[in-house]
Amino acid sequence: MWCIQEITPEYRKRMYNILDLYKEEYNPLKPVLGIDEKPKQLIEDSRKPIALKRGKFAKQDYEYIRRGNANIFMGVEPKGGKRHTEVTDQRTKKDFALYMKYLVDVKYPDVKVLRIVVDNLNTHNESSFYETFDVREAKRILKKIEFHYTPTHASWLNVAEIEIGIMDRECTNRRIKDKEILTSEVKAWEKRRNKKRKKINWTFTKEKAHKKLAKYYTE
Repeated sequence: MWCIQEITPEYRKRMYNILDLYKEEYNPLKPVLGIDEKPKQLIEDSRKPIALKRGKFAKQDYEYIRRGNANIFMGVEPKGGKRHTEVTDQRTKKDFALYMKYLVDVKYPDVKVLRIVVDNLNTHNESSFYETFDVREAKRILKKIEFHYTPTHASWLNVAEIEIGIMDRECTNRRIKDKEILTSEVKAWEKRRNKKRKKINWTFTKEKAHKKLAKYYTE
């Protein structure tokens, strides 16, 4: 974040837009969600680990067996204390569109609009919906979505990165051998976090950004 050489007007515009969103009072009819993806390599132990015992650490052989890859979609409401995950084989345009449909139809059927903070990955746009659904269905879903893009090389502005970091520390930063176990573990973690209504207290405001970064601004 702090290795920035200069900040263009477009960068500043997008950054301020997202910081303004995070500063708003929570509105359950127009929730703000950060969305991101996390690749996960599926790995199986080649030998059975030695379990933890009193006075001794658990032991795990350095050799392992690769079992492919999976992807974890993360959507998190920083002020609502909710997160919604989905484990998929890949992170294609179709996967993204189906995940967003899941949010719109299953998790947020009664909201006016979902305000979505995402990076500039080529799947994070309207074309994903038109390539996955027919025109009528794509328009129906997109009518409930409002995208807010982070500036290029500024993924630190997405609260989903924070939640993914927590998920890694508490759940996924270990060997998991298949997609079924990964799904079960991630959903159990999600359920615990949601039950406790864990929120993200975002403190970096537009005013702080101006004070900290103004010297990097270009005209």
